[in-house]
Amino acid sequence: MCPHGKDEKPFGTRVRGRLEAAAAGAALLLAGVYGAFVRTATGQRWENAVLAGRREDETLAAARAANGVLDHITLSSLGAAVAVLLLIGLARRRSALTVAAVGTVGVSLLLAEVLKRYVLPRPDLVNAPERRLLGNSFPSGHTTIAMSVLFGLTLVVPYRWRGVAVGVCALWATFVGAYTVAAGWHRPSDTIGADLLVLAVACALTALLARSGRVRPVADRPRPLRALFVIAPLCGVALAGLGCGTVLLVDSMFRLPPGDPAVPRLAYAGGHVLAAGASAAVTLVLLALLHRVDLDRPREPATHESPHKRGL
Repeated sequence: MCPHGKDEKPFGTRVRGRLEAAAAGAALLLAGVYGAFVRTATGQRWENAVLAGRREDETLAAARAANGVLDHITLSSLGAAVAVLLLIGLARRRSALTVAAVGTVGVSLLLAEVLKRYVLPRPDLVNAPERRLLGNSFPSGHTTIAMSVLFGLTLVVPYRWRGVAVGVCALWATFVGAYTVAAGWHRPSDTIGADLLVLAVACALTALLARSGRVRPVADRPRPLRALFVIAPLCGVALAGLGCGTVLLVDSMFRLPPGDPAVPRLAYAGGHVLAAGASAAVTLVLLALLHRVDLDRPREPATHESPHKRGL
């Protein structure tokens, strides 16, 4: 009994509740990002300015580096990543966990394609000067791949290796969204929408694991190396990206006169760091939701005790 005289909810129920709430919240935020940046003239103008600012970059060094990274995200590399998730899950003999990890990748990609092609159109509200500005790319497929593989790996590895797995992959995955903006492949809202989509899918599938009794609490000891090399860098990217990106967004969208030549440069810089900050932020959200939550517990078999053994 808790001090207030009410039974505390079982651990799995509490974990499931917060995961379901996070999935719903991510879906609502995704709809909000789409509505603000794709379905309003102000949002479209700002993202067009982001692409214009990217073209005005004199060196385009960031674009060349971004293309080099993004060129490695292919069907072959995606298949290899999914194979790694399968091998880890099958080696651990955790079929449900394997399905959740691989499902995070598959369901996220399927939803991204369906949303992009059939559900979330990009109307021309500002008489875009170039036809390429009208192409619908919300949410970003490349960002969806990177983040879903990262989240799938986070789910399928043993709890004690979760920090190591995230540390190895997180900064690469969180910067893929920024790379797509630098390369001119996507707008910032495309990458943020992909981040939120993957978070919603991962939380929903993990909530199903909690519903089936496959989670248990962990008395985790302090891990200073994980805090130093994983959590701290992600916090830095999230805070700097979202903070600086918001300031630059406000400057370029609302405070400067529309004809100011600084607008595209500020918009591009803001969109670039916002994309990185959003990816880091959703990674931290998933880690926080799974803090001291072990997904390694196999479902307990149903007992068939007689009424006399149960004291009935």
